[in-house]
Amino acid sequence: MWSYAAWQGRYLPPSLSPRERLSAYATWCNAVEGNTTFYATPAVGTVRSWAEQTSPDFRFVLKLPRVVTHDRRLADVAEPVRAFLAAIEPLGSRAHALWIQLPPSFSPADVGALTGFLARLPREYRYCVEVRHRAFFAEPRSEQLLEQALGTVGAEWVPFDTTVLFGSPPSSDAERGAWTNKPRLPRRAKALTAYPIVRYIGRDDNARTIAGWQPWLATVAGWLREGRTPTVFIHTPDNVDALELARRFHDDVRAQVPELEPLPEPVPAGPPTLF
Repeated sequence: MWSYAAWQGRYLPPSLSPRERLSAYATWCNAVEGNTTFYATPAVGTVRSWAEQTSPDFRFVLKLPRVVTHDRRLADVAEPVRAFLAAIEPLGSRAHALWIQLPPSFSPADVGALTGFLARLPREYRYCVEVRHRAFFAEPRSEQLLEQALGTVGAEWVPFDTTVLFGSPPSSDAERGAWTNKPRLPRRAKALTAYPIVRYIGRDDNARTIAGWQPWLATVAGWLREGRTPTVFIHTPDNVDALELARRFHDDVRAQVPELEPLPEPVPAGPPTLF
């Protein structure tokens, strides 16, 4: 996302090379979703550049490759997993969690495959799992089954809150696209570990996005008071204002938990002007 065209010149200096944009992004937010790793395992040199552009406490939540989670559905994946882990090694502690996003067809009947897969993963990383099959949210037995599987290795369940997105019909092309591509699931606000991760998508109307995240403020503030370390990702269908909104969410949580560290001052997108 740090190379997102709509952010260049708006939030990030437009003159930056692609290998410098992450360092500018890291002055706006202290975490990033690694979606590109879903489509291809990055080169070690690329990952080394990510490490060089970020501080040791910056958080990468990196999605496991598609071949592992979707194409082979966690079976016979030792080689691609090994290649992925070797590629991300330069991140060290910056690899906050490895994100196992499973396809909508991955049902409670498949939890045994997930349990076995998790058991084979190295323990030096944290893991988080995102499921999109409705049964995990609607059937208490299926929910309990998944929680038990995650608990065997201390993995977190990643909720993707789309309730605001689907709260009323779409009013823009980006919202219509999101209605097609995003899962329609109930909100889940339960942490299983000390490191909960939340994904939230609002609307292209910022006021509606802010209104929609209000239930998360008390939840995240409560986690912080319990000593947990939550990571929250804020999206909108077009993501144009996502960086600004993410900082607004952080400020709103900090208003409830003043001891929460402030985010750094963002790098200016352009030279200062007189007026």
